[in-house]
Amino acid sequence: MGKFLDLTANGVATGMIYALIALGFVIIYKATHVLNFAQGGLVALGAYFTYNASVTWGLPFPVACALGVIMTAALGVVVERLVLRRMVGQPVFAVIMVTIGLLFMMNAFIEAVWGSERLNQNDPWGLKTARFGDVALEHRELWAMGTALVILAAFFAFFRYSPLGVAMRATAADQEAATAQGISPRMIFALSWGIAGGVGAVAGIFLSTGGRAAEPAIGLIALVAFPAIILGGLDSPLGAVVGGIIIGITQNLTGGYINTNFEEIVGTTFDRVMPYVVMIVILLVRPYGLFGTKEVQRI
Repeated sequence: MGKFLDLTANGVATGMIYALIALGFVIIYKATHVLNFAQGGLVALGAYFTYNASVTWGLPFPVACALGVIMTAALGVVVERLVLRRMVGQPVFAVIMVTIGLLFMMNAFIEAVWGSERLNQNDPWGLKTARFGDVALEHRELWAMGTALVILAAFFAFFRYSPLGVAMRATAADQEAATAQGISPRMIFALSWGIAGGVGAVAGIFLSTGGRAAEPAIGLIALVAFPAIILGGLDSPLGAVVGGIIIGITQNLTGGYINTNFEEIVGTTFDRVMPYVVMIVILLVRPYGLFGTKEVQRI
């Protein structure tokens, strides 16, 4: 029982980071109806920007984190204005291919500037852990869960109560009607990319601290978080959170039980496959995800 609780708690911590990555996907999809595969690159660049600010420039770690988030959010806006804005009105498949191309370009940029070696962040957590009965959590995981909860709560409050949040919801629901009310879809698109870059950077920071480090492979974590997006629903922020937690717990329990006890049958990396198995099972029952909006076409 103790092992189960420990794996589940660690799965929730991992799932909250996945939820932040998934939220970046959902924000852009709600605004533009495009799957942004470049989100993984923004996650990785957020980690590297923070590394530069903390280690290279010697700034205090909290200041470095804030600067890394701001720089990544600004990069998201620049990418939208210089690249994605020119793709408005083009086939969705073409836009998706552009985002995939951007992901490879970002990865190439990271290796050209920082190299492919693991770079340790100047974070205050290290390998410190806290124990709650049978459950042991790294300090990094505790901070990740707390920070993710605050960000997610702020995000929901922003969407529900702020004028910009209401404008984003209106644009996502009907761009023509929103334009008629004086809302600029272009401004909303840029804001969406900025927010997606910011939350992606926070995820990148937690994926590169503690016993981990900044490395180009961080961008591939977004592919692990992808089942969380599909599972929860492409247009549902709540679904991103629930999906992230489900995938995080599933992955941890699979690694702790199936990988360990059935290694000769499934190998040692089945925990990377299991999220996709869960995604497929859920989609067979609910094609639009747990919280996704079902599209109705009238003929």
